[in-house]
Amino acid sequence: MDESELVKQFHELAELAGSLAHEIKNPLSVIHMNADLLSEELSDFDWPGRRRAEAKVDMIRQQCQRMEHLLRDFLRYAGMRDLEMTPGDLNEQVDTVLRLYQAQADKSNIDVLRYLDTDLPSILLHSDSLQGALINLVKNAFESMEDGGEFVVRTYTTPRGVALDLIDTGCGMDDGTAIHMFEPFYSTKNGGSGLGLPTARKIIEAHGGRISVQSEMGRGTKFMLEFPTPARIS
Repeated sequence: MDESELVKQFHELAELAGSLAHEIKNPLSVIHMNADLLSEELSDFDWPGRRRAEAKVDMIRQQCQRMEHLLRDFLRYAGMRDLEMTPGDLNEQVDTVLRLYQAQADKSNIDVLRYLDTDLPSILLHSDSLQGALINLVKNAFESMEDGGEFVVRTYTTPRGVALDLIDTGCGMDDGTAIHMFEPFYSTKNGGSGLGLPTARKIIEAHGGRISVQSEMGRGTKFMLEFPTPARIS
């Protein structure tokens, strides 16, 4: 089988998986809704087995919610193709995401240090998806700093384009975790879908960019993102 046939089969399988996920989503929503209604009805009556029944219904609701989140993340991961790009400012995308997390930073004693190059050239970007990737990365950084710390955000130009560094002083990760962290469904978090970082990478690659990571246990993690700068919009 030649390469073109393999690529065709891969795309067909991806489309089938996306369609299947959509089909699962609908009955799952119905199950979740009826579990909510059943929980309300159980609370209206007092009988010997009520608490056991409520606990079982709560378990169904929790698992429905977990599956809904997994399907949402999977559909987002599977849908990162053919994004409509327009010229934009990477600094603006970064600033928007950091403002979303400022309240959490204050609450968690995290100092956010911005070093954004004001002369940064424009890049081609899709605002919603790129912000989604940055949100995933900032969220992971904040979660790694349970006792507070510093989060350094830096943009600058490189010989190949525009770069963004995200550096935290969190718990860091070992080599085994760093190697697998961009693999779909790999997660070290309890209840995590394992699609957050793979989706972020897929979004960045859809922008023609690349992402790399350096991490050390007990010292922190650095993500570096680099995007090409087309000459026509420099």
